[in-house]
Amino acid sequence: MTGKIALVTGGAQGIGRAIAEVFARQGAMVVIAARSADQGEDVAAQLSRQMQGEPGAGRARVSFMKLDVADAQAVREAVDRIAALHGGLDIVVHNAAAFSRDPLDSMPFDALERVLAVNLKACFYLAQAAVPHMKARGGGRLLVTSSITGPRVVMPATSHYAASKAGVNGFIRAAALELAGAGITVNGVEPGYIDTPAMSALKQRFGEEAIARHIPLKRLGQPEEIANAMLFLASDESAYITGQTIVVDGGSMLPESPVFAEA
Repeated sequence: MTGKIALVTGGAQGIGRAIAEVFARQGAMVVIAARSADQGEDVAAQLSRQMQGEPGAGRARVSFMKLDVADAQAVREAVDRIAALHGGLDIVVHNAAAFSRDPLDSMPFDALERVLAVNLKACFYLAQAAVPHMKARGGGRLLVTSSITGPRVVMPATSHYAASKAGVNGFIRAAALELAGAGITVNGVEPGYIDTPAMSALKQRFGEEAIARHIPLKRLGQPEEIANAMLFLASDESAYITGQTIVVDGGSMLPESPVFAEA
C-alpha cells in the first residue's frame, strides 16, 4: 500500500476510522471524508500522530475533507481535489452509511431518500468521479461497505436500508464487469454485528450479551476485523478478485434458527 492514495468515506468513526488506520499503517496516503468537520479533523490529526514512527507506515499521513456523499457535485469536486493534491487516486472505500428504523407504511419520504442517497446513489457518484483518475493510473480499487442486512437477512422497519444494501451488492457486480477492462476491481465487505457507535441503540435495547448469544462466535465483531478484510481487497494480493463481497459476521447467518446457535 506504500504510496497509494486512498479516500475513505465515513472515516471519522467506527469501521471507517479503522479502515483509515489500517491503510495508513500499510503506507497509504489516506483522506477521510465525513460530514462532521470537528470530529473528522480530530481523527485525522490523531491518526497522523499515531503513524509517526510506525514501522512500514513510511510517508503515510491522514487528512480530512468535509463531504456529504449524498451531494453528487460535492463528491465530484472532492475527488478531483484529492487527485490534484496527491497526484492521483488509487482506492475509494465508500463506507459512509445512513440508517434509521422506519416502518414501511409510515416511512417519511426524506428518510427513504436519505438512506438511498447515502448508501446506494453515492456509489455511483464516487465511481463516476474516481474512475477517470484510476484509469489515468492504470487501474484502481472501488470498495464498498455493504451489510448482511438486505442482501442476506432483514430486520423490521428497515426496508429502505435493506433495499439500499441489496442494491449495493448489485452495483458491485455490475460495476466490476464494466470496469474490469480498465484494471479497476470492485468489491465489498458485508459486516454482521460490529461493535461501533452505530450499534449503541441495538445494544441498549437488547443487551450485548443477548445479541452475542445468537452469534456462533459468541461476540460482536470489531471494526478492525472489517478493516482487515477491506485491506485485503485494496491490496495487490486481491488483484484477481472482482465483483465479490466478503461476509464478516462471526457466523451469524449459519444457523437455520437462532435456537441452533447454541449448539
